[in-house]
Amino acid sequence: MKSVYIIQAVLFKALSDPNRLMIVDMLSCGELCACNLLSQLQITQPTLSHHMKILSECGLVSVRKEGRWMYYSLCDQGINEMRDFIEILTSDNKDCVCLSTQFLGNCNESYT
Repeated sequence: MKSVYIIQAVLFKALSDPNRLMIVDMLSCGELCACNLLSQLQITQPTLSHHMKILSECGLVSVRKEGRWMYYSLCDQGINEMRDFIEILTSDNKDCVCLSTQFLGNCNESYT
């Protein structure tokens, strides 16, 4: 399996949780303090930390600490890589895996 698929699978897995999707949506407006996220999500601080760890480890969210507060923002590079991958998936692509000779087998062959 190509590494690009592994990387993208990690990103999409990170987004497979409704709370994490909402966090990314909230961060699309700009940097937010953990306290702001907590007030909207109605989850505990340890649960928020768990979600933020997943989002930051996969490269979608950046974190900075100021005093005792954590501030989160979207990571442009991670978001752009995911956007580029979706663009490739949904556009005409000469390098598409479905056009490879290994993929284009003869369905009329007899398999025994």
